[in-house]
Amino acid sequence: MSEQNNSSALKIAPNPRINRDKLTYFICYERAAFIDARPEGLAMAAKSSCLNHNCPPGFWRGVPQHWMMDWPSPFPIRLKSAKGTIVTDLDGNELVDLCLGDTGAMFGHSPDAIMRALNGVSETGLTAMLPSEHCEFVGRKLVEVFGLAYWQMALSASDANRFALRVSRLISKRQKILVFDGCYHGAVDETVVALDDNGEIIAKPSNWGAAFNPALNTVCVPFNDLEALEAKLKSRDIACILMEPALTNCGIILPEAGYLQAVEALCEKYDTLLVVDETHTLSTGLGGYTRSFGLEPDIFVAGKAVAGGIPCAIWGFNEKVKTGLENARANMAQGHSGVGTTLGGSLLAMAAIKASLESLMTREVYDDMIASASELEAELAAIIAEFDLDWSIIRLGARLEIVFSKLIPTNAKQMRETFDMELEHAIHLGLINRGFLVTPFHNMLLAGPNLPPDAIKKYGQAMRQILENVV
Repeated sequence: MSEQNNSSALKIAPNPRINRDKLTYFICYERAAFIDARPEGLAMAAKSSCLNHNCPPGFWRGVPQHWMMDWPSPFPIRLKSAKGTIVTDLDGNELVDLCLGDTGAMFGHSPDAIMRALNGVSETGLTAMLPSEHCEFVGRKLVEVFGLAYWQMALSASDANRFALRVSRLISKRQKILVFDGCYHGAVDETVVALDDNGEIIAKPSNWGAAFNPALNTVCVPFNDLEALEAKLKSRDIACILMEPALTNCGIILPEAGYLQAVEALCEKYDTLLVVDETHTLSTGLGGYTRSFGLEPDIFVAGKAVAGGIPCAIWGFNEKVKTGLENARANMAQGHSGVGTTLGGSLLAMAAIKASLESLMTREVYDDMIASASELEAELAAIIAEFDLDWSIIRLGARLEIVFSKLIPTNAKQMRETFDMELEHAIHLGLINRGFLVTPFHNMLLAGPNLPPDAIKKYGQAMRQILENVV
């Protein structure tokens, strides 16, 4: 992992080595090349009217999720197949996938162990609102891998975070929660917040139809700022801190040395629960950042990758939370708790997470992924030096990203100052045209298991070709 910068403010030049006229031409050329290589994809895009706003009945703008239009390509890539770290589009173009469903397919597409589990449920059933034969094994394995003593399942990390917040409020008898500027916790209303230029808490400007003013119950502070954090905790009205151990939504921002341990100490001091959301940081190593760096959260949440691509999430808690939850429930009326979904913990999900825990979330798989990510990091470092770029690399186990700054940001405000959307767009589109799919925001890469032997060398060649055209 890269060393971090301790300065409070970054002054970023807009990539002075990049020729903006060349960059504009490059994007135009690459858009044309993308279209030429995908005649069937273009015809499908035109048919669904995702190229304009005259959308026929069916999927809005021709896609099942609106953000699928946010890729840098002229129209979305429509896939024919996805296996391992390779995806193939309708026109037969193969791409090495360094996005992997934004970690949802972190262990590769359609892993054999998951496909065998899916075959098995054809005999045992998909959902029954009853526990399966795998409960004891999965429960014990979750304790072994992640460390917390008690577990529940959900359908998504968004759901699991909602449940964690409800439990925190229930047992603490406090209403407020605290999150960090730049955080990501799925679609949970009270976490879609940010700090404005004046340090005021606001709903993120991109957030659709906020149900309420998030400042009513949500406190937001900068990451890596212990003084700001303690100032908010002193009121003793915050039920829990919900945090990623490293920020991932505004770019990867690593915790400074000792920061997370200090957060744990402050939670203990002010009787505030600590909820760690590892949905995007499971790439760190086996057991996520929590086990890799010895964290001791009260509640742990993870989704996306935990069942090898099958919709599933987990949330675990320690003895303190278990006791508080049981005591609170003993004094409540029976009925719908607002925690739990009918399909969470289904027979299908249990079979998939069992297969994942047995075959995917293993030391050997992580060692392979992290070794590939280290090679990617070294290749990128060499390219940055060759082109004399004021860039850096941040790595989180098997996941890494390029930052358009020599000084590595320590909070979201600093990271936002490094953004160069036009350059980012050009790199993403250029990589697609050269056989690589990367996450459609920032410059994140995820090294899945068993990358093709020449993938990293070819990625380096692709990046060099792109840069030769824009500097």
